[in-house]
Amino acid sequence: MASGPALPDSLVLEIFLHLSHDAVLEAGLACHQWLAVSRDEFLWKELFYRYYRIPRSVPRHPAAVSWYREFKRLYDCIPCVEVQTLKEHHDQVLHLAFSHRGHRFSSCSKDCTVKLWDTERPDGTISLVHSSSMRQFNWGYTQFSQFNADDTLLLVSGVYLGPHHSSSGEIAVISLDNYTLLSRVRNKPYDVFGCWLNETHLISGNLHWIGNMTSCSVLWLNKAFQDVESENVNVVKRLFKIQNINASTIRTVMVAHCRRHDSPDLLLDYDAQAQAQAQARALEQKSGPHQPLMFDLGMTDSEEDEEEEESEEDEEHRGDIRSHSHPTPLEHVIQGRRSAAAHDRDLEAKVAMLMGRTRTKAADPTALTTSASGDGDDKTYLLFTTGSLTYSPHQIGIKRIMPDQMTTCGPVLGEERSSDEFFDSLDHVIDIHGHIIGMGLSPDHRYLYVNSRAWPAGCVISDPMSPPPIAEEIDLHVIDLKSLREERRSLRAHRAFTPNDECFFIFLDVSRDFVASGAEDKHGYIWDRHYNICLARLRHDDVVNSVAFSPADQELLLSASDDSTIKVWRSPRMVRLSQTPPRPPRARTLFSSLLSHRNVNLNTNLNGKP
Repeated sequence: MASGPALPDSLVLEIFLHLSHDAVLEAGLACHQWLAVSRDEFLWKELFYRYYRIPRSVPRHPAAVSWYREFKRLYDCIPCVEVQTLKEHHDQVLHLAFSHRGHRFSSCSKDCTVKLWDTERPDGTISLVHSSSMRQFNWGYTQFSQFNADDTLLLVSGVYLGPHHSSSGEIAVISLDNYTLLSRVRNKPYDVFGCWLNETHLISGNLHWIGNMTSCSVLWLNKAFQDVESENVNVVKRLFKIQNINASTIRTVMVAHCRRHDSPDLLLDYDAQAQAQAQARALEQKSGPHQPLMFDLGMTDSEEDEEEEESEEDEEHRGDIRSHSHPTPLEHVIQGRRSAAAHDRDLEAKVAMLMGRTRTKAADPTALTTSASGDGDDKTYLLFTTGSLTYSPHQIGIKRIMPDQMTTCGPVLGEERSSDEFFDSLDHVIDIHGHIIGMGLSPDHRYLYVNSRAWPAGCVISDPMSPPPIAEEIDLHVIDLKSLREERRSLRAHRAFTPNDECFFIFLDVSRDFVASGAEDKHGYIWDRHYNICLARLRHDDVVNSVAFSPADQELLLSASDDSTIKVWRSPRMVRLSQTPPRPPRARTLFSSLLSHRNVNLNTNLNGKP
């Protein structure tokens, strides 16, 4: 650059404010002055809010040390670069789960196997360690797995094919020392999945129908070593018996340990976010509907999304024809029978609610409150999906597990209840107003993230067997398990297309800073938890069923799809580091050689040896 009077820093800064972030970095290489200005905090704050389109009312991440590094974190540390594709499964891959150490993960599939993978190979690749087929136990497929707290046991949940084309659920416990099967536990319905309560005990479900629309769900505590324990030792204990109405059932159980609440990894600033959303809504009304913003972060994706194949089922087509034609005499009879059936359902619902009020153990009003003694820090919650209006799961149920319930010792079949107490009451219920299709806990167990497909606003459910139509957009809700309320900061970018009666679970996962989810639009998605923005899209050839962050490194993410593959994603930063050749050892200079020789002579003199 030609020599001459330098521009004032303020003018250079003003020019840089009109450039993109990569142009600013390139300009900073021109001279020392421009380099200093290109690292200005005010400049990177402006670039940050402008590039990511974050409302100004949202503060910087509490752990960030500078706006420049925060920009670089979101741009360079998102696991969005595909580095490996695992093709050992031969059918749809349904679920992924990491061990707590992050050294292994498991995968479940429609091919009825559960596979274990190693993530600590020296070359950085992932390899298959073990595969177990569950077909010998008459399973149809494996659908969920979870490591216990010390990574010695693996819980595997699947669909058991019974006689006369019936199907139920079953949970198997596998030892990770020698891959032997330790026990098998009944689990009904199969989408309860099951979960670990502690290192040695797991929770399963069972379902008993009382009427056409009324049932009760029983949640059981099971010892993992049932098949090797003595007959004189209790290996199972009933935890809760909960009444279900309007064809609803308890599904998708998980355990949250509240002792972690007071030291959260990330405390979300919801007040600022609510203000920002109000401003965004005001701007949206002026400028039209806002489209979700996504960043490729170094990945190029010029391919157009393939059109979704949508074919109407014959039964639905015939239903559309009937709805536009005049009813026949036969249809008058059918409608009359439907009216009678509706009357019977209404009567059954009233009897069930009356029975529930008179035969349910009273709730403890202090179960979820924190006492002055501080015992609230050590509470354990059982979380599950449930409902009260229709069969589709639309509520989060919360029930506290007391310390004396965390072992199979003691009363087995609920002797602690009085004779007129049939059912247990829920401690808290959160209504999502939509079909819940996924749940995931943050690592600190402070926040519960929930995937749901919303019902139309103001809809009224008159028939429990005909729930409202569900949206194609998936809302990702956030529930604070300390305040037990939903925070109004739902995330949106992913989509699903199946109707209510065919809707399936889409697993999500949460790391310290990010949340990720699968979707039916052939992509996985990653959001930043603090800034509430979608950062990346992860492409597959079919529905993405599950995603999983490594607990040891959130810059490593896995995604599983109906295309029978597992994809491994790493951040641009990690990919760059893995491709950088190691530095050669420095050549010894004359000065370092003389210094080393002097130190040897000095040590010889001090030790008194020649």
